[in-house]
Formats: sequence, C-alpha cells, structure tokens
Amino acid sequence: MKTKQTISRRHFLQMSASCGVSLGMLAALGQLRTAQAQTAQNYKALVCLFLLGGNDGHNLVVPTSAAQYNAYTTARGGLALPPAQILGISDPVQGAFGLHYAMPEMQTLYQQGHLAIVANVGVLARPTTYHDYQTANQLPTNLRSHSDQVVQMQTGFPNASGATGWGGRAVDVLQSLNTGTAFPVSISMNGNAQFCAGALVQGANLQPGNYLSQNAMSLWPASAGQARATAQQQIVTLSGSNQMVNAANKTMADALQLGPLLQAAAGNPAFTTMFPNTAIGNQLKEIARFISLRSQTGAGRQVFFCGLGGFDTHSGQSYQQWFLLQQVSQALAAFYNATAEMGVANQVTAFTLSDFGRTLQPSGSGSDHGWGNHHLLVGGAVNGGRMYGTFPLMTNYANFNATHEDYADNRGTMLPGVSLAQYGATLAKWFGASDAQLDGLFPILPGFAVRDVGFLA
Repeated sequence: MKTKQTISRRHFLQMSASCGVSLGMLAALGQLRTAQAQTAQNYKALVCLFLLGGNDGHNLVVPTSAAQYNAYTTARGGLALPPAQILGISDPVQGAFGLHYAMPEMQTLYQQGHLAIVANVGVLARPTTYHDYQTANQLPTNLRSHSDQVVQMQTGFPNASGATGWGGRAVDVLQSLNTGTAFPVSISMNGNAQFCAGALVQGANLQPGNYLSQNAMSLWPASAGQARATAQQQIVTLSGSNQMVNAANKTMADALQLGPLLQAAAGNPAFTTMFPNTAIGNQLKEIARFISLRSQTGAGRQVFFCGLGGFDTHSGQSYQQWFLLQQVSQALAAFYNATAEMGVANQVTAFTLSDFGRTLQPSGSGSDHGWGNHHLLVGGAVNGGRMYGTFPLMTNYANFNATHEDYADNRGTMLPGVSLAQYGATLAKWFGASDAQLDGLFPILPGFAVRDVGFLA
C-alpha cells in the first residue's frame, strides 16, 4: 500500500529546527525578495571585531624609547613585556613602539601600511579632563561595568540606553545603496549584537558553518523528499488570522531563500587564503565568504560583527592575553589576505572594539578594569603604519599629578583622548555617511573639534 506523504504544522516546526537556526534568530532576515539581485556598485563593508572582557591595551602596544619603556616596566611590574617579547614598530611623530609578541602578522601589516593604531579611545560624553573625572562632570554612566560599557561601545551613546547600534544605524542612512539586495546587510557571527541593530534594518544572527541545510529533506526515495519539500512550501505560503503563525511562515520562507545563497558561499569561495581553525578565524572566514557573494546579492553596504571572549584578565594575564591575541592576529591577517585576493581590500575595513582598557598598575598576575584603550584597524583603505590620537606618556604616570591629562587616576587608567564618537564617525564617513548623517549617528559628535581622526583614505 502506498503511503501518502503529509506533514502537520507541528512536524513542520520540528523540521524548521533541523535547519540549525532558531526561528527567532532568522526573524531578522525579513524582507527577503525574490527579484534577481543586481551587481553591487561601490561596495563597502565594516567589520567589527569585539574583544570581549576588556583587552589590556597597555600590553597590546608598548612604548620602547628608553625613558618611556623604563617608566612602563616600573609601573607594570611582573606584567611588563621584556624587550624580547616586543615586536618593533614606529610612528613618524610619536616615536618607537612595539606590539605584543603574539602578533607578528599585525607587525607585518603595520609595516606594509595596511594596519593603523588609534591610541587611547574610549566612550566620552564630551571632551573630558582630569578635573571632570574627579568631579564626575558629565561622565558616561557606569564606567568600568562590563555590561554597560559593552552596550555603550556598540550603541555609540555614553549611557546604557538606546535600542540601535551605530553599525546598524550606518546601514540605515545608506539604505538606498542596498535597494537591490535580498541578502542580510547587517550580520553578527557572535550572537545577538546590538552593534548590528538599526531602526530600519535589523541585524541577522548567523553561525559559522551553518548554511541552513535541512537534513529532514534527505529521504529515500527522492520523490519522498520532494513531496516533503512541496508540503513545506505549501505551508509557508499559507496565510491566516494567526499573526504568530504567519510570522513563523514568513521566517521559514525567508530562510528557504537564504539557504542556497549561504550554501553557495560555502561551496564556492572566491579566495584560497587559509584561515586558522579557531573561533574567531571561523567567524572571519564566514564574513569573507559573505563578502565574496556581493556581486550575486547586490549588496552595496554591509556591516559585520564578530567577537572573541576571555579578555577579562584579573589573573593569569600573561598567558591568557598571548593565547587570545595570537588568535586575533592570525585571523585578522587571513581576513585581510582574503579581501586582497578577492580584490576588495580597499573596500573592507576591519577594526577592534573592547569593553574598556585596563589599569597600567597590575593587580597580582592580572589587571583591573580601566577606561581608555588602544585599537587596531586593518584594510587597504587604512592610512597604515601610523598611530593616531595621542599615546599616553608613561613618564606622566611615573610623575602622576592633576596637571597631566593622560590618566584618570593613580592606577594608570587612561583618560580617553579620542572619543568613540570620533572613532566611529571616521569609519562611518569612509562608509559613505554625509557630515549631517554623522551627527545623527553620534549625537555627541558636534561637541568635539575633530570629527575625522584621519586613519582612512
């Protein structure tokens, strides 16, 4: 007797889970269209690499001139990197420095002019002095709180409010460049990232290696699998009075359209660069694959978010930071090489963010929560081989007093000299935002004399 192939709504929802992504995660992929995407012109992408936990910038970049290095080793004690663990770089204005020895790939990119350093960046509500900090005059809320500072870094607001991120808002204002695409233009590879959320364009959460394949369709004989696929298509196109069911059907329909594009990215990469098989390496590899689809998807502007945790180094910092920075360096270098291989190095800029910096003064075998931090930018459009902002003088910490603006306290917490708004606005300007749009992206930006830090061509 021949069994008729049928599928219930409950069975359909179970099948949906077999795609490997929850319906909630796929909800952000809405508004997919069946029209053929046009080839994107003037493509650009911003890629945020978030170092979760608060990376210790004091050992990411180390001053190596005699006076500054001696003051550094005195302040850092057992956390200080010896000369053999410092990879030399130099800035034509600020002098001799070195990168952490875990990052030889970043040293090479810096020397090639594809990597820049922005010194002492932090969330600010306005230009802030040592006196402002001591008197709590218009400071960001809950400084040194992980949860609050992660939110502020991603929203671009100096408080814990705001439903959108500055990456998502940047895509919002340039939405006209994405009118021909059916592909997500704001993608997080590291969970639900507020950075990707816009008011008009929602962020999509995807996973490395997950291409929305449906194992439940692999039936024998082939006609049985086809019958199931036909039934699934009939269900997702049904319309009724239940809004939740309609939303679930729309989400699944979107996923069915997105799946083949993701599978194409997996099967036909436009590059041969080898990526390290690490969490951050796999995230950046997937982002590179998505970028390789730009001609097929018609996306003109995209933002991406990836992240690596473990930087809250209150103890055991020497090994832990080496272990993590090595992964960052290898993955970022592979990512840059992949963009160069695809011919889009000048159109893709990767940059780091972190909760906050850490104290110069150690706390046992680790360091405590700080404020300002040093960040890296990688890309063909980066004015590299340079340091931007003002690197705090270690001798000012050694002679700490209220007349110096480099540090907020006697623990060696850096008082930011470059605001997150200035850092983000420089990236958003390169991305295509107008001067007026920059004020909308970062409402506090008009309070700063410098709007473009200068690290992008």
